[in-house]
Amino acid sequence: MRGALKGVAKNMSNTKHETDVSFIKALAELLRDNDLTELQVKRKYGEGDSLNVRVSRQQPIVATAPVSVTPTAPITSTPAAVSATAATSAEVDDPANHPGAVTSPMVGTVYLQAEPGTPPFVSVGAQISEGDTILIVEAMKTMNHIPAPTSGIIKRILVGDGDTVEYGAPLVIIE
Repeated sequence: MRGALKGVAKNMSNTKHETDVSFIKALAELLRDNDLTELQVKRKYGEGDSLNVRVSRQQPIVATAPVSVTPTAPITSTPAAVSATAATSAEVDDPANHPGAVTSPMVGTVYLQAEPGTPPFVSVGAQISEGDTILIVEAMKTMNHIPAPTSGIIKRILVGDGDTVEYGAPLVIIE
C-alpha cells in the first residue's frame, strides 16, 4: 500500500511541475506578445503551498546623440574616404569619447538639483572645482552625489532632470 501512495504522490508532483512549467511559459509569451518588460505572479495551491514567479526581459537601449558633419572640402572623394571621414567625425562628436566626459557610475535616475524648485548643481559655462557635486544619481532609493573628477568649466550637460541612465553613460563634459 505504501508503494502505491508513493507512486500517486510522485505523479501528482510531476503533474504539478509540468503545470508550473507550462504556466511560466505562458507568462513569458504574454510578456513578449504584449511588449512588457516584467511580470510577477503569485499562484496559491493551498495553505503553505504556492508558486511565486517573476519573469522579466531587458529591452535594448538605443541612445542617440546629435551628429554634425561639417565638410571641409568639396565632396569629390571616393566612397571609402567619405565613410572614413564620417566615422571619424561621429567619433569626435560622441560625448562618451570626449576626454572630459563624466560618466555614470551606476544605473539610476538623474537629478540636476537637490530638490524641486532649487537651483541646479551646475549649468553650462559654470566654473567648478574637483569634488563639487555636479548631479545626483538615484539608485534603489539612495541619492548618490556625483562629484566632479577635475576642476574646469561645464561645457555640456548631456542628461535631463529625471532621465534614466545606464552604467558608463556620459553625463556632463568638463574642460
